[in-house]
Amino acid sequence: MRRLLVVDDDDQIQTMLRIALETAGYEIVAATTGQEAIRLAASIAPEAILLDLGLPDRDGKEVLKAVRAFSAVPVIVLSARDREAEKVEALDLGADDYLEKPFGISELQARLRAAARHATRAKGETTRLVLGALSVDLEKRLVQKDGQPVRLTPKEFALLSVLVRNPGRVVTHRQILTAVWGPAHHDDTQYLRVFIGQLRAKIEPDPAAPVLIVTEPGVGYRLAEGPL
Repeated sequence: MRRLLVVDDDDQIQTMLRIALETAGYEIVAATTGQEAIRLAASIAPEAILLDLGLPDRDGKEVLKAVRAFSAVPVIVLSARDREAEKVEALDLGADDYLEKPFGISELQARLRAAARHATRAKGETTRLVLGALSVDLEKRLVQKDGQPVRLTPKEFALLSVLVRNPGRVVTHRQILTAVWGPAHHDDTQYLRVFIGQLRAKIEPDPAAPVLIVTEPGVGYRLAEGPL
């Protein structure tokens, strides 16, 4: 069975997730405090962690930071906090994804599957990707749309590379800007929007209704995965 660590002090949430996810084939291990979560993350080697940010003994972001010191396990944040700054901080600290409460179980399961795929790819980093009519080979620096080469500037290619290496995962503005332009530009979000627009114009089926590079408002961008 696939083992999940569910970190939440709400008994109703724990019960709901246990019923829904055990039916889907997961083994659920529960933690209701941050201290317990860190201990279990180190001792039981879960396949993924579902982490609430509002814990009784410490903020969930502190738990995330502690876990990231010793593990690359996928972490999906489940939180009633809807402030963009909270989401961005959690993602910048190493969360793989987030869902706002209330959320649907089907969506949660989809996010778990995506996180598992990302973890598998991370062991052998993704360098090639096919999304509909778009194909990308980072090693050969080859991008094609409908079988025809797409000419990208060095910055556009670097930007696309960051997204290709994280398919299906939210990548924050700060993470992209730091990776492509360096730490001095980590707050230049308007600059990033311009380049995203240029990249969409070259690779999207319809740049006016993008389906490849998905905007996470106020947070960052997510490259689609799977059939389009």
